[in-house]
Amino acid sequence: MLRVGVVGCGAIGSFICHALDTEIEGARLVAVHEHHTKLMETLCASLSCKPGMVKIRKMVEMVDLVVEAAAPEAVPSAAVTALENGCDVMIMSVGALVDSDLMDSLSSLALENNCRIYLPSGAVVGIDGIKSASIAGIESVTLTTTKPPRALAGAPYVVEHNIDLEGFREPTVIFEGAAHEAVKAFPANVNVAAAISLAGIGVEKTRVRIIVDPASDRNRHEMEVVGDFGRFTTQVENVPSPENPKTSYLAALSAVATLKKIASPLQIGT
Repeated sequence: MLRVGVVGCGAIGSFICHALDTEIEGARLVAVHEHHTKLMETLCASLSCKPGMVKIRKMVEMVDLVVEAAAPEAVPSAAVTALENGCDVMIMSVGALVDSDLMDSLSSLALENNCRIYLPSGAVVGIDGIKSASIAGIESVTLTTTKPPRALAGAPYVVEHNIDLEGFREPTVIFEGAAHEAVKAFPANVNVAAAISLAGIGVEKTRVRIIVDPASDRNRHEMEVVGDFGRFTTQVENVPSPENPKTSYLAALSAVATLKKIASPLQIGT
């Protein structure tokens, strides 16, 4: 039985905890951690498995796998503590890993302690194709993300440039640049950019466009990949998470799918 601890009890963390409580065969939720105590207590009261409410340093003594579902700033402490203590890690805030020093540090720790780092595909499709294509060589990866105004509210780029999101009357490009710039500009919105960059040609070469669409009620991601293999495109229209419009429902589902894959003896897909 895979013993799992979850760091973060927000929209995605809560979804993961409920899935572990009811539907993931071969895995069991044994511990949770959240800075907001009331949020953690409310979640645990709704779970039949009654996990321990503990600090991360206690959690790593109890589990085989730590799931980070908090925020990019939580990744270094949660992941390092887990790996140093021989626990595998699943990271939802993939945007934190555009910091190459952090990525290198975590990879070294995982290798040293015989651990694994899992990065779910999140709110996009086609990462399996990028991984396969990269074996032969990829020329370009372009991600175009379209979101309704409320999903982009409060993003550092929007605040810094004083963008009136409610003032748009038609789909408008508000950002275009490299993935590492996009992740810093929209940290709560484009974990997708980080994930496809890490799977493919890196955060410097992967291109990202952010579009605000006042008529949209979906988070849409379109991806084009060109390489020695040929060319493919993908498009996904995601329903926003009911609890957090900045997050796509598919991102939470990908976390549960990853946990099921880890716990299963049958591995399907690249």
